[in-house]
Amino acid sequence: MTLDRDSQRLDELIAFEQDRFVDRMGRSAELARAAHRSLAGGATSSWQLTDPHPIWIDHGKGSRLFDVDGHELVDLHGGYGVMLAGHAHPAIAEAVRGQIAHGSHFAQPVEEAVVVADHLRADYRQPLWRFGNSGTESTMDAVHLMRAATGRDLVIKFEGAYHGHHDMLQVSTWLTDTAVLGAPDRPRSVVASPGIPDAVASLTLVAPFNDLDAVEALLVAHAGKVAGVITEPVLMNCGVVPPEPGFLEGLRRLTNEHGVLLTFDEVKTGLTAGRGGCTARYGVTPDLVCLAKSLGGGLPISAIGGSEDVMSLIVNGAYEQVGTFNGNPLSIAAARAMLEEVMTDEAYRHLGDMQMAMAEGAQAIIHEYALPAYVADVGAKGSITYRESPVRNYRDFLAVDGRWAYAAWLTQINRGVLLPPWGKGEQWLLSVQHTAEDVDLYLETLAVFALAVRG
Repeated sequence: MTLDRDSQRLDELIAFEQDRFVDRMGRSAELARAAHRSLAGGATSSWQLTDPHPIWIDHGKGSRLFDVDGHELVDLHGGYGVMLAGHAHPAIAEAVRGQIAHGSHFAQPVEEAVVVADHLRADYRQPLWRFGNSGTESTMDAVHLMRAATGRDLVIKFEGAYHGHHDMLQVSTWLTDTAVLGAPDRPRSVVASPGIPDAVASLTLVAPFNDLDAVEALLVAHAGKVAGVITEPVLMNCGVVPPEPGFLEGLRRLTNEHGVLLTFDEVKTGLTAGRGGCTARYGVTPDLVCLAKSLGGGLPISAIGGSEDVMSLIVNGAYEQVGTFNGNPLSIAAARAMLEEVMTDEAYRHLGDMQMAMAEGAQAIIHEYALPAYVADVGAKGSITYRESPVRNYRDFLAVDGRWAYAAWLTQINRGVLLPPWGKGEQWLLSVQHTAEDVDLYLETLAVFALAVRG
């Protein structure tokens, strides 16, 4: 009876809040309609599309966004993990202003690139670095380097993990048909998007996250053919799924035993999980680390760092890691400011205080209203997953009823709090400019949602 009541209330709440959303977002709706004339699908990225329609933004300041309809929003979306500095941070703005006055692009190295690389070398315990422009580029380079270093073709990834939109890793991501995905303990390699040949996907093997036995079985079954394993240290495409005790250490042991390379995709966790990301947090050093998103303080940049052995392929010219905008001076200037002026020890302490208040406050509301949910967080990122038992892999995540998160998202955006619109699996991000007032408003709107469903 409770499940039936919850289901009915969720549907009623979604319908009510959708109508309220449409009534409040007239200018956004106009722009959404106009955008279809020249923007494919009506937006600049498919990830910007959401029901009832995208939210068009005018500007951002500090911890807040201001939409074209004049609403002020506490930004917990954070540009999908980019805006750890918050909006228009004075240090980032000053760095970019100073550089643009001296030129925006040279296709030649600038001195600040060495400074940024030195910081990354110390924080992530990788001696050599190269820059790019997006997380997709950094993980693509990682796969290329693992194959070039070993002379092998196969790569292992984890089911449900997103590592960018290139052919090699757009496999078994965002898919929901378990008949297609295969058995939970033996997932198939399934293309996640049209345009990716099955032949390419067959080079990417898939294992369940947090399952060392499955990884070992693949390494044994394909002995001498696997170039490397790529993983997010914390699975971030299914809410926030931490590694079970010993999982990352076990991956390091297995890859060493089988002569296989290990890559940590820290595009999302990088700076947000703390100084040195999850690499430092969990104390496991891979062969390659991929960074992007928050590194640039809002400007596009990525970085890949690796061991002397692997990166020697770039040093000796065997692998050409190239890109016209690699090390772009504007992005490098912003990254230096991010690492030296924004993400100070004090800033990380502030983020820790804010995250503790968010997580503990949200968990208290979940308990008070007996919501089928739990909070998980790592560093500045956190999420509520609407499932009574914790998700440990992608198959667990598929059982989550997405209506809970969507209803919560609508309820909160209508009351001044913006979370990622793909609420079933996306995380909130706190910035260094968020305040206790922002956290309080988030918790107030969460309580409004809880009361509407369970009151």
